[in-house]
Amino acid sequence: MIDFSVINWVLVIFVVVALIFDFLNGFHDSANVVATAIASRAMPPGAALAMTALANMIGPFLFGVAVATTIGNEVISGEAITIPVALAALGSAIFWNLLTWFLGIPSSSSHALIGGFLGAAITGFGIHVVRMEGLYKVIAGLFLSPVIGLVFGWFAMRQTLFFGKWMTPRVNEFFRGAQWVTALTLGLSHGTNDAQKTMGIIAMGLVAFKVLPEFHVPIWVIFASAASIALGTALGGWRLIRTMGSGFYRIRPIHAFSSQIASTIVILGAALLGGPVSTTQVISSTIVGAGAAEKIHKVRWGVAGNIVVAWLLTIPATGFLGGLLFWLLNQMF
Repeated sequence: MIDFSVINWVLVIFVVVALIFDFLNGFHDSANVVATAIASRAMPPGAALAMTALANMIGPFLFGVAVATTIGNEVISGEAITIPVALAALGSAIFWNLLTWFLGIPSSSSHALIGGFLGAAITGFGIHVVRMEGLYKVIAGLFLSPVIGLVFGWFAMRQTLFFGKWMTPRVNEFFRGAQWVTALTLGLSHGTNDAQKTMGIIAMGLVAFKVLPEFHVPIWVIFASAASIALGTALGGWRLIRTMGSGFYRIRPIHAFSSQIASTIVILGAALLGGPVSTTQVISSTIVGAGAAEKIHKVRWGVAGNIVVAWLLTIPATGFLGGLLFWLLNQMF
């Protein structure tokens, strides 16, 4: 039971900022989940966003909070778990999300958050506060998942082409209809993985303020985080939806179907193992993999290259911003 007498305005601000990040995560990453379904004309935009938002809300309640534990309890040691560190990390990630949304470049909210945390914690307490075992898990999830997504996207498309070669063009109607199921499962996996990052941050803050005696994720934190990411998803980041849905190549129902299956397997599998992954990276790579499986020259590799550059810049940029924001907040606190 939470003793609300210990909650002061700083903690309230912290929770609000964390939920703003979660909202922007959903707003930013809605493109990942619905872009292929919209681009292939399998689902109308409003219905796609509404269904995905509902799936984002439900996902964390179905598949546990392993990712939240990794983010909140396994990367930074206890001495560096402070409100200024967490606020600096959130602030840098929010800024990066807004900047990349404005530019229409899909980037990783996960990378932004981890970069901000590392920058703030190292600036305030030194490199020794980083728990390398937990960091290795995070890095493995973030950097291996795009490669795995590319392979899975290629494989799923090849299998779909193999079984579909005996079918008539009417099979496209099947692929359109099936996307109501695949998009739903992708939304569940997205909510399971991404909402947990905010849950871990809020739980970490509650421990820092002695509201919780030890790290765990209360039900109200799960609900608030799931609701925030769902609301962001419902409103949708249309700039990024256009990039994801048509920037790589002209997406047809077979590409959308294949990439959604591959993305769901990778994202949900990582969430169950406690590995935070970038849904932007995974879904982008499965889209590219599906296109390359049909015809390698089909993919606009220049667009993919721009996204890779944004990925590479995210952790250094947010690390610097996180360190700078920590210094400013530390002066205030």
